[in-house]
Formats: sequence, structure tokens, C-alpha cells
Amino acid sequence: MPQDGNDTQHNEIELNHRERATLQAVAEGVAEITCSSVPDLFVDGLACCDQATAGRLAQAGLIAPAYPGRPDERVPAVLTEAGKRALQNTPDLVSR
Repeated sequence: MPQDGNDTQHNEIELNHRERATLQAVAEGVAEITCSSVPDLFVDGLACCDQATAGRLAQAGLIAPAYPGRPDERVPAVLTEAGKRALQNTPDLVSR
């Protein structure tokens, strides 16, 4: 996993299964993210069971809020261009 968003532009990202599943949930439009320096992720309205993974994906620039919100407000989560590329370069997951 890259340490910052700059690595995602130049290197192929190797994602573990949980990271791929989290990106897939974001891609499916069922995830929300809080607007904060350490964002929390919610999937299907429930807190993500692995906030460390969510934080790494946000810090790596793979997921982001769909639009700016108030501090700690939940907004839809979206894949960034780097996140879309990372998901396209990984094996398909079994559908949810």
C-alpha cells in the first residue's frame, strides 16, 4: 500500500482483499465518509469494521468525499482517479 497519493500515480498498487472490498463498496455507491482529517467510513449505513484500512485508502488518495462538508459530516464517498485505476488493476471480487 502506498504511503501517500503521489505513489498511486507512478506505481501499480498491490491491494489486499479487504482494501479491494472497501474500494468496491465505494465504487458501488454504498459508502459514506466523514469530512475530517482522519475520516471514518460507513458502508450500508454502518461503521466500517476496519477504520485503519479506510484511513489508509483515504491517506493514499484512493477514496475521498464526493463534496466538501461540515467537519465530521457524513457525505458520499467516491473513488478518486487513482482509486479507479487501483480497482481496475486488481482481480474481480465476488459480488456482494
